[in-house]
Amino acid sequence: MTYCVAIRTDAGLCFVSDSRTNAGVDNVSTYSKMFCFEAPGQRQLVVLSSGNLATTQGVIAQIKKDAKRQAARSFANLETLEDIADYLGECSAEHQEKHTGGGKAFEASFIVGGQIQGQKPGAYLIYPQGNHITTSRDTPYLQIGESKYGKPILDRIISSEISLETAALCGLVSMDSTMRSNLTVGPPIEVLMYEADSLTNERRYRFEESSEYLRKLNAAWDDRLKEAFNNMPPIAWSQAWDQSAASERSSR
Repeated sequence: MTYCVAIRTDAGLCFVSDSRTNAGVDNVSTYSKMFCFEAPGQRQLVVLSSGNLATTQGVIAQIKKDAKRQAARSFANLETLEDIADYLGECSAEHQEKHTGGGKAFEASFIVGGQIQGQKPGAYLIYPQGNHITTSRDTPYLQIGESKYGKPILDRIISSEISLETAALCGLVSMDSTMRSNLTVGPPIEVLMYEADSLTNERRYRFEESSEYLRKLNAAWDDRLKEAFNNMPPIAWSQAWDQSAASERSSR
């Protein structure tokens, strides 16, 4: 299983991904699900992958091959992020079809985001069928893989106005919530913070399972949650509040 999230803010983009591909009792495998493609000063692109490993590896290999041989359509020459999302969706559909006619067992999903010089940063989610959606002010983040456990914190915190640092912390907390509820999602955790118009990917981090930072982040989040829970109003107060609200409504 996988969990990846891309967050778009006014300040730029943040990408977070896990690296676990198998989590049997005595066999844990890892494989990076974050891939960077760049032309310094011209374009910076990041791909996150989820789904069948053979499909995702095949798609990434094709993207690299097309760019290297200067194919008519590639990450190196397509003019817009939407064009790149279309191309990635077509590559994915083709590789799924290669495997005995495709099927759910070979499905893969991707997120591609970044910036092309002279254009705004953005991110797209590509479904297994090859179609895609993009971020907006109303949809500032995109998820693939095991998304349900990490969604609540994103819904509460993420907005276009937050800083990249806040977006990255929120993405890591979202990942922590997912790892706690699903053992098939796990470290190493990769984070990339892309500052709008920088056209560089210098702020990239990788946190291993032994990371002291991840341990402290987890402990701090647990402590704040318990503190918030302990400060919630007692149920015993509810009757007085509800009666007061009902009285106020009836007096209007």
